[in-house]
Parts: sequence; C-alpha cells; structure tokens
Amino acid sequence: MDHHDIHALRILEEIEKDNSQSQRQLAKKLNMSLGLVNSFIKRLAHKGYFKITTIPKNRARYILTPKGFAEKTRLTYEFIQYSFHFYKTARGKLKALLHTLENAGVQSVIFYGASDLAEIAYVSLEETSLTLVGIVDDFKSGERFLGLTIMRPSTLTRLNYDKIIVTSISSKDAIYENLSKLNIPKTKISWLE
Repeated sequence: MDHHDIHALRILEEIEKDNSQSQRQLAKKLNMSLGLVNSFIKRLAHKGYFKITTIPKNRARYILTPKGFAEKTRLTYEFIQYSFHFYKTARGKLKALLHTLENAGVQSVIFYGASDLAEIAYVSLEETSLTLVGIVDDFKSGERFLGLTIMRPSTLTRLNYDKIIVTSISSKDAIYENLSKLNIPKTKISWLE
C-alpha cells in the first residue's frame, strides 16, 4: 500500500463521516496541503467514488457512491494487511535488536520518537530486562506517551542511559544531525534497519 492509497482511504473515510466538509477543513483534519486534498478530490470524483453537489452554490457536498463504498472497503482491507505486515516485521527486528543490546550489557534505553514504532518497541522491551528511561521527540514534548511525559531531545545531555533507540519514522539524517549537535556519540545510538 502506497501513500496515495492511504491518502485516498483517509479522504473517503472523512467524506463518509461528514459529506459537507470543505476542502480546507479536510486538509486541516488530515494534515495535508489544500492542493493535495483538491487533487485527490478531483481524482476520486473522476473515478466515480463520490458525486459532488453544490447546495448552496458556493458550498460543496460529497456523496459517496456504491463504487466509493466498495473502494473504501478494499483500501481498508489493504491497510489492515499492510499494518499487520508492518507490525510483524517491526516486532521481529525490534526483538532482535533489544536482545542484542541486552546481551551486550545494555541496561537502560531511551526511545527517540513517539510513534507507532515506539509502541511496538515498548511491547518488545517488556520481554527483556532493559529499562526505558524516557522518550524524546522533536515535536511532541510535554505530551504523555506510554505512561511517560515526552521530553525534548536537548534533555538527553542530562539523562543517564546506555543507548538511544531511534523509534522515529522521520528523516534519519535530521535525527542524526540533532544528536550530533548534542555531542551524542554514534556508539550510543541504535537504529532499526
């Protein structure tokens, strides 16, 4: 499943929930650009997944067609399959990484990134003797996640830990640059391959 299918599914789901949302509202709710939402709306309508009516003249309403319901169902099934495969693959890789760290004498770790991958890492971590010291994230500091308050990456210099496990799905280069600025040695960073 690619990003186009995921965007299409999200738009179809939102249209099913509320067919009178503006494209601007959809863009904000889905965290997508207005231009991208507009492009998907046109493409999905052209394929016959919903009809566009204008009542009143300046307000659009999107009505999901039977073909649109069928496509949403198909995409939902594909997304579930994709998610299960992602979970199974990530879980296997994380278990191997955590056991390798444990066998190397690592006792405490920090997750860099409050993401779905961090949740899978947490489940895997529970099967080891490793201790999760904290979670840092570039954009979510102050929020609660896995029972902990997410911290800024700058707090890494004040924390006591053996390894940082990168659980972010953001740019690897940007994370490495952030950690380099904090003078975190490469030997303290573990990446999931």
